[in-house]
Amino acid sequence: MNLAGLEAHWWWLLGAALLGILEIFVPGIFLIWMAAAAGITGIVAALVPLPFPFQLALFGLLALAAVYSGRRFYDRNPVASADPLLNDRTARLIGQNVVVVTAIEHGEGRVKVGDGVWVARGPDAPAGSHMVVTGADGTCLRVAHAAALPPATNAASGS
Repeated sequence: MNLAGLEAHWWWLLGAALLGILEIFVPGIFLIWMAAAAGITGIVAALVPLPFPFQLALFGLLALAAVYSGRRFYDRNPVASADPLLNDRTARLIGQNVVVVTAIEHGEGRVKVGDGVWVARGPDAPAGSHMVVTGADGTCLRVAHAAALPPATNAASGS
């Protein structure tokens, strides 16, 4: 196959380079594996004269293998994050003081967190009470009375 004066293997290698560059601008650790598959396909197409349908099949198989291997690698070797709770909003709320807006009766009510109101579960408390978020179950916050928790030690004050 000869498109625009280039042999097929050059198109595969060019595609691999473009996918690698796209990975830089659209990070997601996916396109790099597709780039690897395209690069290997280009090398094989340069060494072995394969018909184009076989090149496509080879690329498909290599892409599946590369993406699968990449996912397994990152599952076994997670990337450390400076903010591991970045995408876990409820976990970020643990320890925050909240105000009960709808009385917590029979273990359930609503609390105000920042500018939003969340469903909360915890000990009964009248509206206006101050509570502390102790955990979360999905989008429901677990709360406790602020006075019921032991005071946090402040290392800066020396206590």
